[in-house]
Amino acid sequence: MRIRPSKAAPAAELAAPRPRRWALLGALTGGLTALLAFAPASWMARALADASQGRLLLAETRGSIWSGSGVLVLTGGADSRDASRLPDRLEWTLGLQGLALQIQARQACCINGSLSLRIEPGLGRWRLDLLDNAGGWTARWPAAWMAGLGTPWNTLQLSGGVRMSSQGLQLEWAQGRWNQTGRLDLDFVNLASRVSPVAPLGSYRVTVAADTAAAGVSTLQMQTLDGALQISGQGTLSGGKARFNGSAQAAPGREAGLDNLLNIIGRREGGRSLISIG
Repeated sequence: MRIRPSKAAPAAELAAPRPRRWALLGALTGGLTALLAFAPASWMARALADASQGRLLLAETRGSIWSGSGVLVLTGGADSRDASRLPDRLEWTLGLQGLALQIQARQACCINGSLSLRIEPGLGRWRLDLLDNAGGWTARWPAAWMAGLGTPWNTLQLSGGVRMSSQGLQLEWAQGRWNQTGRLDLDFVNLASRVSPVAPLGSYRVTVAADTAAAGVSTLQMQTLDGALQISGQGTLSGGKARFNGSAQAAPGREAGLDNLLNIIGRREGGRSLISIG
């Protein structure tokens, strides 16, 4: 008995599934493009919450991830009951610049013109650049906003302002840790507190700079610019946790008015109050 070899399928039959495969691929590509094009602004809120470990939130979002707005809320993190919000909405646009993403943010109350951020992804890493603002300072907000962080800010109930400026600030996430390049200055201007009759208490500067001796560590330095309450100290910022050791004391002749505040902000040692965080 002779077994005849089966005939090869016609070329047309072999080619028939191919258009269906291309159609499926096209549908998936189109669906993905549409998903990204109309991605809601809540995606931006989720990314900000994750990056800040739940301390900086974007509430009441509107629009898309590419052009949206929301209200900035400061909290003490997970399970915190404290929260405070800024008065004006933060508006942003997100676009592509080569292989990087660039964010332009505006906020009437708190941003000097437009804040520019560039995010550059990579293999197992990504980098964020805060582009320098020609106006000298980048952002400022009321010191009362800090109450959202919880203790001790909610007790102090500060008034005054906080002003942020940067010099070539760049943050890189790699191998599970942050690495900083450049410098960030936070100026606390004309602070006052409800627990002290002395107003203003003074103005202070906190500088966050890269530690050249230890990768993934930033140094903290605090100094008094002027005022009745004299504060100085230093510390580190690593893995999202801050450590700070410093001291506070009253300027000559202001001891009586600051005695209660010095008891609250640290452990008393004579005329000084020792401050320890972390």
